Amino acid sequence: MANYVLEEKDSFTVFGLGTELKSNYTDYVGINQEKSTFWQAVNEDGRLDQLKAIAENDYVFVVNEAVNNKMMHYAGVLSHEVLPTSEGSRVIQFPKGEYLIVKGEGTTADELSNQLAGIAFGQVLPEVNQVAYVGGPNATVLMGQENGRVVGEMWIPVVRN
Repeated sequence: MANYVLEEKDSFTVFGLGTELKSNYTDYVGINQEKSTFWQAVNEDGRLDQLKAIAENDYVFVVNEAVNNKMMHYAGVLSHEVLPTSEGSRVIQFPKGEYLIVKGEGTTADELSNQLAGIAFGQVLPEVNQVAYVGGPNATVLMGQENGRVVGEMWIPVVRN
């Protein structure tokens, strides 16, 4: 089984700029393409730099959340500030409680995010009997680079069974 930890976290707030994912939730190729297109856009048009300017640390959050029966995907930062409201922007509240944390590294942020989600949802959660994911926002936290590789963690709020 993949390396993971269960860790208690205080509640925290991420300000995110997002997009609705239109692909069917089982269409992983379509979803990953939509996410990749979104990240390319926020990098090229400067929105990611605007987010980083209001961040409390160097972490970038790749957030997935169901909102009003829509699959939403966000680029976000820990912040008590917000940028001028734009379509798809949102203050995302992560609850106080226990989190499943899976660590990893990849050649790109996209690769890392997809890898961690696959490990967390495809391997760890099905095998760990004492906790369950019951919804709410989850995030890949991009924490920096080491030896030319992107390092980070997947944070998923869980409850005890």
